[in-house]
Amino acid sequence: MGIDNAETKVGEDAAKSLQRSAEADERTTEASMGSDLAKGADRFEERSKSSDGKSAGAKQEETDNQG
Repeated sequence: MGIDNAETKVGEDAAKSLQRSAEADERTTEASMGSDLAKGADRFEERSKSSDGKSAGAKQEETDNQG
């Protein structure tokens, strides 16, 4: 739920707190890695890769080409 979508003051406060916590966690992670985390579409692609380094789309193409 986003801050703008919160129906109550309690929900809005919880969403703001969650956002602040996530931002702090991201800063901590970036500091320990020594570089910024990917943002936007790049971040989605980075997170969607499996342990073998291939994205879901690449695996689907392999499967389609084998059949």
